[in-house]
Amino acid sequence: EVKLVESGGGFVQPGESLTLSCAASGFDFALSGMSWVRQPPGKGLEWVSSIAYDGSIPVYIHSAKDRFIISRDNAKNTMYLQLNSLKIEDTAMYYCVKGYEEWAEMETRGQGTQVTVST
Repeated sequence: EVKLVESGGGFVQPGESLTLSCAASGFDFALSGMSWVRQPPGKGLEWVSSIAYDGSIPVYIHSAKDRFIISRDNAKNTMYLQLNSLKIEDTAMYYCVKGYEEWAEMETRGQGTQVTVST
């Protein structure tokens, strides 16, 4: 059974940073592309970033380019998303999911971690 546990969210001011973590179990993490998605208040799920099984080919939603950094540690079965220069519009529940870009499996997301950016 795929299990994904997100952590690291919080309440920050615009311009600050956070690093999210995703602990994976129940599948062969080192062979799986992975993604981060988010759900802003009152809106649907939005893909944010993906990374290939070996840590290569990171891709990002246009609004996150040059601000977010996705990475993974296959030895720890963990994926990360470093959020820099946060904006109010980045406020959302963030989830990690198994799969890369359009192959992301939204149904595998965990409980999520809340990121709130506000003055």
